[in-house]
Amino acid sequence: MRRPHIRSVAVAIAVTTAATGLAGTAFAGPSTGVERSSASATTNATAVVEAARTAAVAHASATGVSQGDELHAQDVMLDPEGARHVRFVRTHDGMPVLGGDLIVHLDHKLAYAGVTRAAGHAVEPATTTAKLTADQAAAKAAQAAKGDAGTARLVVDARGGSTALAYQVTVTDGNGTNTVVIDAVTGKVRSNTPDSDEFLSPKLLDSLRKHHETIDPATGIGSASPEAGLLGSGVSGAAASYPSAAKGTGKTLFVGSVGLTTTQTSRGHYQLKDPSRYGTETRDAKGSYTEKFSAGTKFTNTTNVWGNGATSSRASAAADAQYGVTKTLDFYKSTFGRKGIANNSKAAQAMVHWGSKVANAFWDPTCNCMLYGDGDGQMFKKPLVVLDVTGHELTHGVVDATAKLEPTYVDSDGNQYGEPGALNESLADIFGSNVEFFTKNSKDVGDYLIGEKLGLAQKFLRRLDHPSLDKLEGTIDYWSPDTYYTEVHAGSGVSSHAYYLLAEGSGKKTINGVNYNSPTYHNATVKGIGRTKATAIFYRALTRYMVSTTDFHDARVATLKAAKDLYGASSTEYKTVDKAWAAVNVTAANTPAARH
Repeated sequence: MRRPHIRSVAVAIAVTTAATGLAGTAFAGPSTGVERSSASATTNATAVVEAARTAAVAHASATGVSQGDELHAQDVMLDPEGARHVRFVRTHDGMPVLGGDLIVHLDHKLAYAGVTRAAGHAVEPATTTAKLTADQAAAKAAQAAKGDAGTARLVVDARGGSTALAYQVTVTDGNGTNTVVIDAVTGKVRSNTPDSDEFLSPKLLDSLRKHHETIDPATGIGSASPEAGLLGSGVSGAAASYPSAAKGTGKTLFVGSVGLTTTQTSRGHYQLKDPSRYGTETRDAKGSYTEKFSAGTKFTNTTNVWGNGATSSRASAAADAQYGVTKTLDFYKSTFGRKGIANNSKAAQAMVHWGSKVANAFWDPTCNCMLYGDGDGQMFKKPLVVLDVTGHELTHGVVDATAKLEPTYVDSDGNQYGEPGALNESLADIFGSNVEFFTKNSKDVGDYLIGEKLGLAQKFLRRLDHPSLDKLEGTIDYWSPDTYYTEVHAGSGVSSHAYYLLAEGSGKKTINGVNYNSPTYHNATVKGIGRTKATAIFYRALTRYMVSTTDFHDARVATLKAAKDLYGASSTEYKTVDKAWAAVNVTAANTPAARH
């Protein structure tokens, strides 16, 4: 996992303090968790933002807002039942505050109803005078990340339970960029985080080498009939004006022949770009390491058939990528009313054939797109354009646009640790598996397995019902104090397991031909409430009650609040949320007194 957390905070600072143009301004239905736009949302959001900012100052002892702080609205959520929620990022004396994010909750009368904050302490640093110059900080950052440093800028680092004046530096090397934070007084490296989010962690790749395993997904037989129900209204050669939507066919590597909505640019000419989904597009990086989508080569042809079901056609991987990205967008829109990854009605993008022998796929915030390597030809045989991988990675984009869950620390090999990062991975698995269920593709049926098409000996990469069956990453079933020191993919099992128990319950069952047998802590029995309700609860918790430092105990509280919003505090759903977390050993009673 490679995360863009720090950079995304810096970007969020640029959001205007007025509510106009805010990504994610929406209404959320109490019974389904669906968000829907409103013509008056901008006007309503303006008033809500001002009320929330005023409330944050008036309740400073609870919100932690102090003199010198400025709150910049990032997201506004207006619930039909009356609640309002404003997600803020913060500056202090004009400097971005890392870990300074908070959500102010209001009732239907815009009165203060509570706060969810990332930093539980004052964000004012002990000194605002740097001992290091910007050039000195940049040099230290370049040394730490082994690359070329950009301009260092002063920030306040309020993460990790303390606050310090620091420099934030972007460092670029041949593999991408890292965000490095250097203490402006001591020169210590406070964090060094890769900015892109890789599906396969260094730890997993090392484990695969030790097990002499390869990732070689089985290709589909590109002969299935294309899907019906496409949004495109154009028909090949029939458009009177251009560009217009057209119905094409993707002959993919992994899911057979599928329907794709494309753009007809002129009579008999087409582009792999979907005008019905905000202009979502896949391009060919042609072996370059560019992080600029505009530098990718457009996929065009004269037949509106993309790929041949094999890697011999460069368009085959592109068809998989475009299909996965658009189906992920469809899942979020149909299920939650979310319009695009950042809920701003903007395109999602993908580039295939990225880099030379790159054995990975990842969400890249610099590009604001998915990047897919072709594999190294040895351990990694094919492009990782599998459906649940795309759903997983694009969900990291959704998390970046909402809670921005951050890992706590990163080791020298790039492996990440800490519960917020593990929760991020878990949410990506949860919603990635939901993309499969939603898509209903017969060649990749919905299941609670992640990476089941990768060709691994254990038949999956991770699974939600019984996480510890994953021996490659050593994924865990239950929380313990040691979870803080667990690599994030391995630690993700705690909340993924809680979600599965909430949705399906404990014990044996068969779903879509897959056998599950979910255990529980102390052998407690849990009866599930169904995937639809469980998913609504986790989505509402993410968007309204999670911040960058949310750990598993915080996530328990967030999902309980979400269940209360949606179904009531005396509901079966609310009680089952509590039981599901207890079944993975996350309870109010064992909440750590000292939080990392």
